[in-house]
Amino acid sequence: MNTVTYLRTNNEQQDFEALTNALDEDLRDRYQELQEIYDEHNVIEAINTVVIAYIGQEAVGCACFREFNDHTIEIKRMFVKPELRGKGIALGILHELENWAKELHYSYAILETGKRQPEAISLYQKSGFTVMDNYGPYIGMDSSICMRKRLGS
Repeated sequence: MNTVTYLRTNNEQQDFEALTNALDEDLRDRYQELQEIYDEHNVIEAINTVVIAYIGQEAVGCACFREFNDHTIEIKRMFVKPELRGKGIALGILHELENWAKELHYSYAILETGKRQPEAISLYQKSGFTVMDNYGPYIGMDSSICMRKRLGS
């Protein structure tokens, strides 16, 4: 596999829009009508903390984070093209997000994923995330799993 590079950018980058559209299609395939409930929580307005993974000139994965509170970021919109999963791309994106958050002096990262995304759950657990009580809009949502990690120094 060619070298993967990571670009820090914002949500106006066209590759981010294309990848998140592919993510939305993937989620609709997994969750069908249940995805409509989640769609309202996946709106990305002005966000300047987007990471896009590239192999050569091809955008192959993305994610972003937003401030949750003064010491915590929430990771959102993590996606890698299905044909390239299992090659460490998502882990690289996650590390880039975590490093960026640490540079901005955040201490924790949280995220929500779904029970029908076993590959995501496995990735996050391998990366040191642990299951926590569902937070915010995910409280009471049985299909959601919320996770937390302390960001190293």
